[in-house]
Amino acid sequence: MEKTAVITGANTGMGFETAKQLAVKGFNIIMAVRDEKRGGEAMRQIKASTGASRVRVMRCDLSSLTDIHTFVRQLEQIIPCVDVLVNNAGVVALKREVTEDGFESMIGVNHLGHFALTLQLLPLLECSTDEARIVNVSSGAHKYGRIHFPDPHLTRRYGTWRGYAQSKLANILFTYALAARLEQTDIRVNALHPGGVSTMLGVDRSTGFGSRIHQVIQPMLRTAAEGAETAVYLSASREVHGVHGKYFIDSFEEETALRARDKELQEKMWEWSMEQTNIERLLEKEWVEKLEREK
Repeated sequence: MEKTAVITGANTGMGFETAKQLAVKGFNIIMAVRDEKRGGEAMRQIKASTGASRVRVMRCDLSSLTDIHTFVRQLEQIIPCVDVLVNNAGVVALKREVTEDGFESMIGVNHLGHFALTLQLLPLLECSTDEARIVNVSSGAHKYGRIHFPDPHLTRRYGTWRGYAQSKLANILFTYALAARLEQTDIRVNALHPGGVSTMLGVDRSTGFGSRIHQVIQPMLRTAAEGAETAVYLSASREVHGVHGKYFIDSFEEETALRARDKELQEKMWEWSMEQTNIERLLEKEWVEKLEREK
């Protein structure tokens, strides 16, 4: 039976390559993107290069909780189940920016947007006829991250690296906290570090700022296709059937930073994320109770 994969940030970089490689494997692809024009161009490239026909572009701006909710409702109308969710999209903000909902952009998009999207997609993931999989693209940067309570939105001491590392640690904390809550289900969740990858992450699209630095270091980086390999492995390989709540580098299980394995911090981050997104009001009562009971 054909499986469906939802990939965020699928119009460029690793997201594009993940969508392309999963299309080759026969997945029905939902490209969740902020820019539908760029998404459409990427979709046509994937169809032309792979021969895949079941590739669809849908708008999902992770900087907007309203947009995420709209995406989920629309998705429910066109597909019965989701088999794989790849939370790939990410931003690096060179100066402090805020999302539509007032979140600092990196914690807002990289973590809170994916948090809200994932929890709302749980009913579609649960109905998968096989083991459903959630794949969170994090980074080795999580090892340098701290959750800056009581100011996670960095209103006082903003720094690009400070914010990015915090958001990547949040990805890991979310993976562990969600894994504990999904233990009694057929939904598996894992995280990964893709390695240093040559993408446009950190380059300002409007001004081009950061592009020179990118050109200098590009020869030392992996290609986007190489960076996508672990995400594809966790999405499609039978070798990781049943693997749950783990962290991978180069398709091998690795340890995360000790801070990321702090259960008290995992729970604190979960509760904060629930409060920030107010997502509980949008979840089915059954799932609210299940997530609370299974933690």
